[in-house]
Amino acid sequence: MSTSESNGLGTLYVVATPIGNLEDISARALRVLTEVSLIAAEDTRHSTRLLQHFGIRTPLVACHEHNEREEGGRFITRLLAGEDIALISDAGTPLISDPGYHLVRQARAAQVQVVPVPGACALIAALSAAGLPSDRFVFEGFLPAKQVARCTRLETVKADSRTLIFYEAPHRLLDSVADMRDIFGAERQAVLARELSKAFETIKGLPLQEMYDWIAADSNQQRGECVILVAGYQAPDDADEVQPEAQRILELLMAELPPKRAAGLAAQITGVRKNALYQWALANKTSKG
Repeated sequence: MSTSESNGLGTLYVVATPIGNLEDISARALRVLTEVSLIAAEDTRHSTRLLQHFGIRTPLVACHEHNEREEGGRFITRLLAGEDIALISDAGTPLISDPGYHLVRQARAAQVQVVPVPGACALIAALSAAGLPSDRFVFEGFLPAKQVARCTRLETVKADSRTLIFYEAPHRLLDSVADMRDIFGAERQAVLARELSKAFETIKGLPLQEMYDWIAADSNQQRGECVILVAGYQAPDDADEVQPEAQRILELLMAELPPKRAAGLAAQITGVRKNALYQWALANKTSKG
C-alpha cells in the first residue's frame, strides 16, 4: 500500500482521529490504520479502545513526549525497511499541541515520505463555529501553567488584530480567563468551545468579564477539553492614543522606513488606526529633531 514503493521505503501516515464523536473518523483513516504495519500512538491504552471499536488489529506502540526522541530511531529503521507506519494522537490531528514533531522531522530527514490523513482538529472546529473573524487567526496552544509566565505570553499578543486561539486544561480555565480579562480588557469578546463533538458540547460567546462570571458560577464549565477564542485587538473608532507597545513597534519600523510606510505596517501588526500611528510618527520624528 505504500506510496514510497518506488524507492523501497515505507510511508509515515499522520492520521487524524476523532476528538469525541467516533463517527468523525474518515473512511481513509480507517483503511490506513488497518493496512499499515504499525501504529505509533500517544497513549496505547487510549488508542486501544478506538481500534477495538472499529475492529482494527494493527500492532500498537507508544510514541509520546517522553520517549519520542529516543524511540524515533526504531520507527525510522522500520520505515527504511519498507514498512508503513501510522502516527496518531489521543484525539484530533497529531503534532497540534501533541507529540509527533520529532518523528516527522526524523522521517523527512531520512527521505521517508510523510503523508497527512486529514480529519478532526479541535482548534479548527472551534473557529468554524465561534462567530469570530476566521480569515486571520493565531494558534497559541496551551498557555504556561504559572501565572507570571502566562501573563507575559498574553501581553505579547494583546495588540494582535488576529483572532487568538488557545487550548486550556479545565483546572486552569478560570485562572486563564481571569488573566485574559485583566490584560485584554473586560469587554473583549471571547468564546469558550468545550467538549467539542461530545455529549455536553458547549460553544458560548461573551465578553471576558461575563465569560469569567459564567464559568465561575457553573463548575460544569470547568470540565473536559477546552478551546478559548478571543477576538483580536481593534482600536475604537475615535481612539487616537497610541499605546506603548504600538509605539515601540512603530519606532523600530521608523528606523528603516519613512513615517507613512512605517505607520502602514504598524497598523497591520497592531490593529491601531493608520492615521493615529502616522500622526504619532510625525510628532515623534519632529520631537527627535
